[in-house]
Amino acid sequence: MTRSHLTLFLFFTSIYLISIFFQPYPLSWILKLLPIMVLLHFSWKRASETKVPSHKLFIIGLVFSAFGDFFLGYDPVNWFVLGLGSFLVAHIFYILSLRPFLEKGEAIKRLPIVVLYCLYSVSMFSLICGGLGDLFIPVFVYMTVLLLMGITTLLSQKSNKWLIIGGVSFILSDSLIGLDKFYQPIPFESLFIMSTYYLAQFSLVKGLFVTNKTLKEK
Repeated sequence: MTRSHLTLFLFFTSIYLISIFFQPYPLSWILKLLPIMVLLHFSWKRASETKVPSHKLFIIGLVFSAFGDFFLGYDPVNWFVLGLGSFLVAHIFYILSLRPFLEKGEAIKRLPIVVLYCLYSVSMFSLICGGLGDLFIPVFVYMTVLLLMGITTLLSQKSNKWLIIGGVSFILSDSLIGLDKFYQPIPFESLFIMSTYYLAQFSLVKGLFVTNKTLKEK
C-alpha cells in the first residue's frame, strides 16, 4: 500500500473514531465512509495494474461494504436489514475473490482451526438468538456467510496472516454488533465495533493486493 493511501486511511479512521464521542451529528455517515473510500481507491489502482479478475470481485465486495456503511450510518434502525444485506453480498464477493482454495490434503491440516471458528459462531448465535425476533433468519444467513468468509481466508491458496486477521476482525466486529444489539449493551460499543471493522477491511485489502501481488491466478 502506498504511503499516501496508508496515511489517509489512518487519518480518516482516527478522525471518525474520535468523532464517535460526539455522535449524533449531521452527516456522520460521510466520515464513516472516508476510510473505505481510501481503500477502494487503492484497490482500484492495484486492480487496474494487475488485471487480475479476482481483484475486481473484491472491489465489488468493497463497494457493497460501502453501501452497508451508508445504510447503517444513515439510519441504523430502519435500514439495518439493508445494511445487513449489503454486507452479506460483500462477503460473498470476498469469498469469490479468494479462490482458488487449498487442495484437500492441505485443507485438512487446518481443520482444527475451522472447527474453532464454527464453535465460536455457534456459541455467539446461541447468545443472541433469543433477542432476534423477526430477524432470526436474516441474521442466521448473514452469520453463516460471514463464517464462510472467515474460513475462506484460512483455506484459500492466497491465505496469509493479513487475510486471516481480516477474517477474524470482521467476525469479531460483527459479534460485537450482535451482542450489543440483541443480547446486552456494550459500553463504548461503536468504538470497538468500528476499530475492528476498519482493521478487518484494511487487512483484507493488504492481504489480497499487497501480500499476494506476485501470486498467479489459476
